[in-house]
Amino acid sequence: MVFKRRTPRSYLQVFAEALWPRGGWTRAFHYVKHRVRRLPDRPDRIARGVGAGVFISFTPLFGLHFICAVLAAKVVRGNMLAALLGTFFGNPLTFPFIALSSMKLGNLLLGTRFDEREHATLFSKFLGAGEDLKHNFFAIFTDETSSWTNLINFANDVFLPYLVGGILPGIAAGVAAYYLSEPVIAVYQKRRRKRLKERFEKLKARLQARNEEQREKG
Repeated sequence: MVFKRRTPRSYLQVFAEALWPRGGWTRAFHYVKHRVRRLPDRPDRIARGVGAGVFISFTPLFGLHFICAVLAAKVVRGNMLAALLGTFFGNPLTFPFIALSSMKLGNLLLGTRFDEREHATLFSKFLGAGEDLKHNFFAIFTDETSSWTNLINFANDVFLPYLVGGILPGIAAGVAAYYLSEPVIAVYQKRRRKRLKERFEKLKARLQARNEEQREKG
C-alpha cells in the first residue's frame, strides 16, 4: 500500500500518542481551531456545532462521543463536523478535571457522598465494568453464568453521578464555546472573503492587462 507505514507503531506508541500527540496538544489545538474556522458554513451553525461537541465531552459516554456529538448538532441545528471537532475539548489533559468536577457535582445533586481520596479507584471500576461486558459476551456462547456486579457498581458509583454532574457544567461550557467562537469565526470568514475578493480582482486585472497587450501587438 502507498500510505502504509514503513515501520508500524507499537501499541505502546499508539497509546502514548493518544495521550500526547507527536506535535503536542498545543499544535493539536491550533489544528482544530484552523479546521473549525475554515468550515464552509454560517458562523452561527459552526458555533452551535462546536458548543454541542464541547457539551458532549462532559458526558461519560466514552466511545460514543462522536455519534452523540452528531446527534446533538442535529438537535441544535449546528454543523456536524464542527461538533466532531468540538469533542476535542475532552482530551487526556482535561478529562481528569471534567471527571472529578462532574463526579463531585453529581454526587451532591444525587445526595450521595464522594470521597476525593477514592477517585483513584475510578479507573479500576471502568476496568471492572469492561471485564463484565467481556465475560457476559462470551457467556452467550458458553455455559458460563453472566455477571453484573461490576457493571451495577459502575453504573451506581460512576456513570450515574458522572452523567448527572456533567450536564450543568457541560451546558455552561457549550454555551460559552458558542458565544466565544461565533464572532471569531464570523470575523475570520469576513476577512477570508475579502482576501479572496482581492486575489480575484488582482487576477482579473492581470488578465485584462494581458489581453490589452495582445490586442496592441495584434
